[in-house]
Amino acid sequence: MSDKIEDNVRSILSDILGLSQAQVAAMDDDTELFGALPELDSMAVAGLLTEMEDRLDIMIDDDDVDGELFATFGNLVAFARTKSEG
Repeated sequence: MSDKIEDNVRSILSDILGLSQAQVAAMDDDTELFGALPELDSMAVAGLLTEMEDRLDIMIDDDDVDGELFATFGNLVAFARTKSEG
């Protein structure tokens, strides 16, 4: 089931990491991100977080960011959804 937040996260991953639309579209909740995508390094994480704040109109605190956040696509979408819904 796709939704606006998930679509935004897919778009952000594509734009910031330079991933193909097909690669991003194939991601599901269990798709590993950090450690599995060479494009997702520490510098890219900062860009992703900034872009998520801008596009989703959310604030991400340093305390929100941990190893689990970027472990899987599902974790990232769930985080974005939680932040968006307040």
